[in-house]
Amino acid sequence: MNYIIHILIILQIYIILALSLNLKTGFTGLLSLCQAAFYGTGAYLTTLLMVDKGMSFFTALFLAILINIALNASITTWLAGRLRNLYFTLATIALQIVFFGVVYNWQNLTRGPFGIPGIPKPELAGLVFNTPLQFFFLALFFTTITIVFFFWFAKTPLCKLLECTRDDEVWLTVLGKRPAYYKFVSISITVVFATIAGALYATYMSYIDPTSFTLDESILILTIILVGGTGNIIGPVSGALIYVLLPEALRFVNMPDSIAANARMIIYAMALILIIRFKPNGLFGKFEIRG
Repeated sequence: MNYIIHILIILQIYIILALSLNLKTGFTGLLSLCQAAFYGTGAYLTTLLMVDKGMSFFTALFLAILINIALNASITTWLAGRLRNLYFTLATIALQIVFFGVVYNWQNLTRGPFGIPGIPKPELAGLVFNTPLQFFFLALFFTTITIVFFFWFAKTPLCKLLECTRDDEVWLTVLGKRPAYYKFVSISITVVFATIAGALYATYMSYIDPTSFTLDESILILTIILVGGTGNIIGPVSGALIYVLLPEALRFVNMPDSIAANARMIIYAMALILIIRFKPNGLFGKFEIRG
């Protein structure tokens, strides 16, 4: 039972990550490979504020969101205002590499490759989310908020302006709007939910180190939304379901763990290639990613 709950918690974290990246990439058209940097910054900030400063989970999360916006959203918006398409994507890869270098080498702050153990569990009004089942409901709370928010946001005029930023920045400028402002809004919202996912991951695992937030992780999160489809809400959720549940399906064929790990990535890579070839919008997407 605890294992099933564990899978569901991880699934919810990836749903939050996929939906947040979908706003930046699917709705705003910013093909980004630094989602793990946003996610990792949220995890490290929340952890350090709780472990070193003794803050509660929710206070630490709130401050982590503000700091993450000030750091990553500002830098990424600046890059988006000066670079287009593939050049912006390459710049986000550089940002991801810089993040990994900082958390890996700044040992006085982040403990470097040794990681930070003993991260306390979230607490609210005396209730400590200690057990997997309790943490599942905490994750479910944040996942529900995330899904409801993005369903609501997709219907707002602001979201239409983000789509206009994606499709034709010149036309948006003609309308008297500033594309840079809408990019900042999109990236900031992405950062908010990536921070929430990072905080959940850190407190659930009770340990973080730099290897959880690498470029590979950013590529994986982008792959999730490419498989499921971008520009809507169902696509990223379905992509996260496929990614998390696929390894569990391989358990039923009695495949050794050492082989199953490689087989999982091969199957997922083949699925991505087939989807890009025959259904470039993804399984449920309405917007084709262009580099």
